[in-house]
Amino acid sequence: MSAERTRPLAPARREHEGPAEQRRRRTPLTAITGGAAYRRGRFDAVRAPLHSTSGVPFLVLCATILLGALLAVLVLNTTLARGSYEMSQLQRDVGRTAQDVQGLQEGVRQAEAQLDDKARRLGMVPAENPTMISVLTGQVVTGATP
Repeated sequence: MSAERTRPLAPARREHEGPAEQRRRRTPLTAITGGAAYRRGRFDAVRAPLHSTSGVPFLVLCATILLGALLAVLVLNTTLARGSYEMSQLQRDVGRTAQDVQGLQEGVRQAEAQLDDKARRLGMVPAENPTMISVLTGQVVTGATP
């Protein structure tokens, strides 16, 4: 290759351009005399195009993560509220059932206390020597033997 060049490779600095614009500017490529003219074909040097990255995929990812988190919080909050409502309803039912049980137990206690009086009014007397039949053997058992 020849050391000769038709134009300088460094770009001319312009006063109104900032550092980012100066980096984006490319140096012009020019053919060098000699070298390529002696070969069969002519080869030109070509630079790769500048690639600018887009921020759209990143923004879509962030928005998707944010939306997913908001939906997860909404579902969690709804589930907890439903569970809280069911728990309070069950606690009310347990309270009512406990009151019913206490009422029934009080009724049984009162009936036990009045049993002797009702039996005497009907003409019943306490048995002095009860007689029982054994279910296992079929024999009649008298007295208070266990």
